[in-house]
Amino acid sequence: MSTAEHCAELQLEREYVAMLYRRLDAERARSSAALDSALRDVPGGSPQAGWQRQVAVDTATEQVRRLRVAESGLCFGRIDQRAGGGMHVGRIGLFDDDAPIDADDVLLLDWRAPAARPFYCATPAHPEGLVRRRHLRTSGRTVVDFHDESFTTGSVGGVDDSALFTALNAPREATMRDIVATIQGEQDEIIRAEHAGALVIEGGPGTGKTAVALHRVAYLLYSRREQLSRRGVLIVGPNAGFLRYVGRVLPSLGETDVVFVSPGELMPGVQATEVEEPIARAVKGSTAMVEVLAAAVADRQELPAEPILIPLEDGIVKLDSELVESARTKARATGLLHNPARAIFREAVLDAATERAVRRISSGWLRGDGRSATDRALRAELAAEVRLELRGSAALHTAIERLWPKLTPGRLLRELFGSRARIDAAGCELTAAQRDALFRPSPRAWTVSDAPLLDEAVEFLGASEDTEEQVKLAREARVAYAEGVLQVLDTDEDPDGEQLRAVDLIGAEELAERHVERDDRDLAERAAADREWTYGHVVVDEAQELSAMDWRVVMRRCPSRSMTIVGDLAQRESSAGATDWAGMLTPYVGDRWSYRELRTSYRTPVEIMAVAVDVLAEVDPGLRAPEAVRTSGAVPWSRQVPTGELPAALDTAIRSELAQLGDGLLALIVVEELLETAELLAASIGADRVHTMTPQQSKGLEFDAVLIAEPQRILDAGPHGAAGLYVAVTRATRRLAVLHTGPLPAPLDKLVRD
Repeated sequence: MSTAEHCAELQLEREYVAMLYRRLDAERARSSAALDSALRDVPGGSPQAGWQRQVAVDTATEQVRRLRVAESGLCFGRIDQRAGGGMHVGRIGLFDDDAPIDADDVLLLDWRAPAARPFYCATPAHPEGLVRRRHLRTSGRTVVDFHDESFTTGSVGGVDDSALFTALNAPREATMRDIVATIQGEQDEIIRAEHAGALVIEGGPGTGKTAVALHRVAYLLYSRREQLSRRGVLIVGPNAGFLRYVGRVLPSLGETDVVFVSPGELMPGVQATEVEEPIARAVKGSTAMVEVLAAAVADRQELPAEPILIPLEDGIVKLDSELVESARTKARATGLLHNPARAIFREAVLDAATERAVRRISSGWLRGDGRSATDRALRAELAAEVRLELRGSAALHTAIERLWPKLTPGRLLRELFGSRARIDAAGCELTAAQRDALFRPSPRAWTVSDAPLLDEAVEFLGASEDTEEQVKLAREARVAYAEGVLQVLDTDEDPDGEQLRAVDLIGAEELAERHVERDDRDLAERAAADREWTYGHVVVDEAQELSAMDWRVVMRRCPSRSMTIVGDLAQRESSAGATDWAGMLTPYVGDRWSYRELRTSYRTPVEIMAVAVDVLAEVDPGLRAPEAVRTSGAVPWSRQVPTGELPAALDTAIRSELAQLGDGLLALIVVEELLETAELLAASIGADRVHTMTPQQSKGLEFDAVLIAEPQRILDAGPHGAAGLYVAVTRATRRLAVLHTGPLPAPLDKLVRD
């Protein structure tokens, strides 16, 4: 194409995209007007009218949100078909106002639509019916330039990857960008996979597996919106930093009904970040803890070693082990969970204690054999008095609390882990070392490994009695208040009794329910706060790190088992994590899972991948590293410095790397013990482009440059130190440097000594 032809084509593209933005503006104005109208609408008194108004508001709000996020990069490509005609591809679909909506009236094709698939999958060998694919480069609302890939017969050369490499070579940002304009064929196949169960996406560093998973969610919400939108999507990521990093991708694609949590937040109300020692992490993450928790709850349903004396006005009654065991048997026989069954136990104790007290008190004054009508009446009267006295007895309440206490998950775990005796009783199947690992004598914050145990405890405890009682009392109070309101409204009665009264129109219970506070939180907020919420789809990233107990929680959150599971077994650092996908998934989904692998590393350049290959061999010689497809031109280097000069050397190296980068982000990766020093150093430099973290905290993130301090200490940090070093080495898109005081670890021998 000549320069003149290129300029003419560019002008046509600019005019077309400008038309698309005018259409977008018109759609926005129409949706905003619909939202304003719905908000101004005052519904009638019926629940149906209120529901219809809410649906109108929600629909209009969703449309306004969808159109707002389409502003940036509205249109990014075009496909021309061999059969004639072409379609522009973009973030959303736009249609001609003046014609019925069908395939011929599409102004802009949504990237998720089936017809858009060739834009991502066509190759010279398999052109998918295309003669040309055009990539548009835009700035704001203006087309700056374009480049074409020809698929005509006889064309020479491979696929033009300039759009992809332009995006990969651009400086990193604080949050992940969507890849909607640069999705590759192997990624698109996974994004559009129709598998209804669990889909495992495995890929090494830089293969784009996280981005693929997030775009798959957007695709599923597009193609299965009716099934998924009402329940939302749960995304589980390794830590808060990772979740902040990926948190803008789905909103940028128009999807907001998403809840983001780390494993330490799977239980609503818990925000655990502390990680325990490997042995504690391993035992708490194993399914053996299910039996431990069951035994711990049973252990709290106690029998008294000595009789408990309950004083009465006419003497005492003894709660001995025989009486309590009988009551406990009745409560357990109901099959109820611990807290709901407590009421059964309490009533059974009350019945038995009343009977025992009545038998003792009445033994001296009953006439005859006690079967006469008079004796039965006297016994019944005495039983009622004794029962009333026992019900109000502080001593009996204290005894019940001791023998069958009200338990929250937090109380159960705190008192279990704080007592060697309780651990020994509940964990008799564990080894002595495992029981020692569970012991935690002083109260402290919950750990990441505690979070799934807190959730599991609910499965044995159920709701507390207080919660159920509070709901009941609150409802009774609303009804009583409503009855009072109706009485006030009816004080001026018609003497003839013909006037229509308030009570003729509405009852107290209906009026009370109308005054229940409405929940105006959006779907994501409601789902995040509700342990019983079940999601339409779940994404688990860095899935190899989740323990067996974590997976029990995740599976409870998604009964449909519609999941996208992302990970890399080579990067597993947790002693409780997965060692193979089948062993992790089969107990929950059987054979309803599928496996896909991404083999191409787009992020990690060839120069750094050559170093990473040797580190991966340290993890497991049988593992294969992904194949890098781009070069950075920067040689990874290392420098040994005297021990006392490490902080100064790091300062110099950081400043030098920032100067080399220009724009972009740098990560300083160190072991936990050096993190505070690293943070102080970064603060003294004063550059917000410097991020300090441990290898675990860097999971899933990417930076233009990475500086690793003391790699040998990373290798020595636990049984999976090599995996941590592999993670650290593969975070960079351009530059890698290492500073060390001792000898350089053998897996890093390919680094150039500086």
